[in-house]
Amino acid sequence: MPALDKPLSELRTYLGINPKPADFDEYWARALAELDSIAPDPELIPCDALGARGVETFDLYFQSVGGARIYAKYLRPRQPAKPGPGLLLFHGYSGQSGDWQDKLSFVGQGMAVAALDCRGQGGRSQDPGGVRGNTFRGHIIRGLDESPDKLLFRQIFLDTVQLARVVSGFSEVNELFCMGGSQGGGLSIACAALEPRIRRCVSIFPFLSDYRRVWEMDLAKDAYLELRDYLRWFDPLHEREEEIFRTLGYIDVHHLAPRIQARVLMALTLMDTICPPSSQFAVFNNLSTEKESVIYPDFGHESLPGFPDRAFRFLTAE
Repeated sequence: MPALDKPLSELRTYLGINPKPADFDEYWARALAELDSIAPDPELIPCDALGARGVETFDLYFQSVGGARIYAKYLRPRQPAKPGPGLLLFHGYSGQSGDWQDKLSFVGQGMAVAALDCRGQGGRSQDPGGVRGNTFRGHIIRGLDESPDKLLFRQIFLDTVQLARVVSGFSEVNELFCMGGSQGGGLSIACAALEPRIRRCVSIFPFLSDYRRVWEMDLAKDAYLELRDYLRWFDPLHEREEEIFRTLGYIDVHHLAPRIQARVLMALTLMDTICPPSSQFAVFNNLSTEKESVIYPDFGHESLPGFPDRAFRFLTAE
């Protein structure tokens, strides 16, 4: 088998090396308490996005931390026979919630679907400060020079929780699921960890995991390039290296993984140079819930044959 990372036998027990802050649990308790203080004030605006029979489509806006108004696409069956699951979808780094039609298969199974636009990336959500649209570059490192409470991904993780809270309040929803790949895979882990009402979680080669391992593998490039740039610009002699990686530990999803109570299905790719295999396994191996992995030995950060069908069966099973 080609080798990009550790042998598979070692990957199966690898738990990650990025340091975990001593006050990690207190940090997230404080973050969730802040979210508790913010009324989401959801607004569902009907829109005829598809003209599809039996489906209603809406632009969904809600309030989140930092004064940001967050956007998601929302679809539901027009006349549901009974309440069903609400599926939260999370997109890849720099992207947005995608087209409406690719969510219809789940609506056809009686599910409501909410697809988030991450703040500051390619969709309609606001970045802190009231800027609408794209402020993308350096989202992982934003806030490092201020305070752990100012880390941008802290706010994005909380946005996923606020979306879950909003969707759970709709009468057509009786349980919550989540799914995503890459950044979306990391956000699925974060959401399921911070919102215990998530019952099923699908995560595909998750981003935002084990930052120090990514850097030590010389893979701080592409989506992780900002890690290398930050060190080169602001700590060229690595005098703050331990402090930097420890602070990033607050937004490292492999540290959040043990909190998950949901059933988890993960796709793991052994030739992934974007989110290296060990960073993916660090998430899976730290899960203490019911879990299943599907390993793709010859695949990297790309479409995975058969996995969408596997995920569909997992999410729609009785």
